[in-house]
Amino acid sequence: MTRPSLRVDAVLVQAVIAGALSFAHLHDLAAAAGQTGWKAWAYPVSVDLLLVAAWRRLRTDGPSRLAWCWFLIALVASLGANVATAGLLDLDDVPAWLRILVAAWPALAFMGGTLLAHSSADTSPAPTAPDPDPVPEVEHEPDSVPEPATVPAPEEAPALPTAEPAPADPAPTPPAVSVPAALVDHARKVADDHHARTGVRIDPDTLRARLGVPPHLADAIAAQLT
Repeated sequence: MTRPSLRVDAVLVQAVIAGALSFAHLHDLAAAAGQTGWKAWAYPVSVDLLLVAAWRRLRTDGPSRLAWCWFLIALVASLGANVATAGLLDLDDVPAWLRILVAAWPALAFMGGTLLAHSSADTSPAPTAPDPDPVPEVEHEPDSVPEPATVPAPEEAPALPTAEPAPADPAPTPPAVSVPAALVDHARKVADDHHARTGVRIDPDTLRARLGVPPHLADAIAAQLT
């Protein structure tokens, strides 16, 4: 029986080197921001654990806003430490806003880890419709054939007398419209003027437009002009 040979995975070696460098950068930044002693070593552990927890949540429960949010927060914290310690930031004179962010990181990481650990994704299956009841099979005897039932002929119903149609109600006559005499005289002048200019009698629509009166009043005036 041959023993399996030990093989070195290049990806694993690269991951160990990158993790060690990121760990050291986070420690240096935390120490420069005033977190000395064991506290400076706890910061890189907190950032890397939050990053791993968010990635594991994405792998197990699928993509979600909560997991992506905390994954990006941890990734920005790790990348920010790597860039800050690359000579772009004076570690001997750290700005106040960076000290505030480093001091607030434990509470932020605690909240993110708690939400990732205790919030569960909705993976309950959708309700399915119940299966329909099977239809019972009816066994037919080959020798016994049911005889068709005789249906009695329907009796003829007596003819009903036809009702005479009720007389239609007469159409309501429109109420008489009282037209002032002065308006009739003015309308007559307008009609004469129209007849003199066009050679034809004025129609009710033209009369209504010239006088600016409602249609029923224009009809009443036109009836008095005839």
